[in-house]
Amino acid sequence: MENLYLTLIFLFTLFFLLGSGVWIALSLIGVAFVGMELFTNRPAGDAMITTIWSTASSWSLTALPLFIWMGEILYRTRLSEDLFKGLAPWMNNLPGRLLHTNIVGCTFFAAVSGSSAATLTTVGKMSIPELRKRNYPEHLTIGTLAGSSTLGLMIPPSLTLIVYGVTINESVVQLFMAGVFPGLVLALLFMLYVGIWATINKKNMPPKDPELSFFQKIKNSRFLFPIFALISFVIGSMYLGWATPTEAAAFGVLGGLFLSSLQGSLNLKTFTDSLMGATKTSCMIAFILAGGAFLTLSMGFTGLPRSIAEWIGSLGLTNFELLMCLMVFYIVLGCFLDGISSIVLTMAVIEPMIRKAGIDVIWFGIFLTVLVEMAQITPPVGFNLFVLQGMTKHNMFFLAKAAFPMFMMMVVMIFVLIYFPELATYLPSTVKGPGAG
Repeated sequence: MENLYLTLIFLFTLFFLLGSGVWIALSLIGVAFVGMELFTNRPAGDAMITTIWSTASSWSLTALPLFIWMGEILYRTRLSEDLFKGLAPWMNNLPGRLLHTNIVGCTFFAAVSGSSAATLTTVGKMSIPELRKRNYPEHLTIGTLAGSSTLGLMIPPSLTLIVYGVTINESVVQLFMAGVFPGLVLALLFMLYVGIWATINKKNMPPKDPELSFFQKIKNSRFLFPIFALISFVIGSMYLGWATPTEAAAFGVLGGLFLSSLQGSLNLKTFTDSLMGATKTSCMIAFILAGGAFLTLSMGFTGLPRSIAEWIGSLGLTNFELLMCLMVFYIVLGCFLDGISSIVLTMAVIEPMIRKAGIDVIWFGIFLTVLVEMAQITPPVGFNLFVLQGMTKHNMFFLAKAAFPMFMMMVVMIFVLIYFPELATYLPSTVKGPGAG
């Protein structure tokens, strides 16, 4: 009864603050403060200051602003134009043809940007006009872009995985490596759907672009080599143990600056804009993390997470049943909160639950990331849908309907992960060298 009373007070305070328009980070701090004052003897102010400082000064967190800055730099280059020129000739003979440039292009950019919004905007600003000019089905143009842009959350470097790793104090390198194969499999599922649809609906597909010779394709692919080299170096240096995530991110920033200067798109304005964009995003995420850390401390003192975990354990759910319940929970939560907020808000309760169930926390990070990807394209607060609405001027209903097949591919991916957990656990087990820092 006491735990129910505690839970209701926490939930009422949280929804009251969020409903009042208070920032998510301040809402988390407010709920934690109420919990500390009402249900513990520890001074709330002292605990808040100590927790926020220790979280904000975490060394693992230093990779976050650097990876964000790398993505911001490349977002302001001619990368989207180069991606389309390099990829289009190779996609022309696949079922679905140039629609695959959305998926493969997003997969490429996801490997240098941890943000789905940056991935969506960068690839979309070039592919949407080109695909419309060739009369590709609008719902597939929009749907493939909405779904595949979420790969920015999984394929390293992923901001979501950094936040998850910092929140539960696990290796960011291992989480990055865990996201590689699932990210590629999810991209293949998107391509499979497009290929099947195009094969069934051949009459709705436009004619092929003029065929290029093999040597012409290779010539066009020169646009892909610089970005491919940067991806290989950033991810490879972490995998081989040559660099920590922070060091790899720093080299990624230098590489991004070098590429943009080669393209002629680096000037004082793009440099300043990229720096300010990275600063704003980093501060927002760090503030949410600080609020989440204080909430975790507060709930830990009340004993609520342990009690909830024990209660769920007493229900006798199998791991599969528990994961299905969590899947539904995060899909519903994702309709109203962004992914990072969802993770920070819930980990205090979810982490002891999954550890007690014996679920691998690295694997669970990838499972959770797929669910967070779904949240990006589910109304009413699907962030990618808002970005697409601004780019295409379509109404939200059309966008949600176009993205729904990609949502279902993510549901398929959840079951693939459950039945083939090695997809997420193999690479982390082979990681060498530096850990989370």
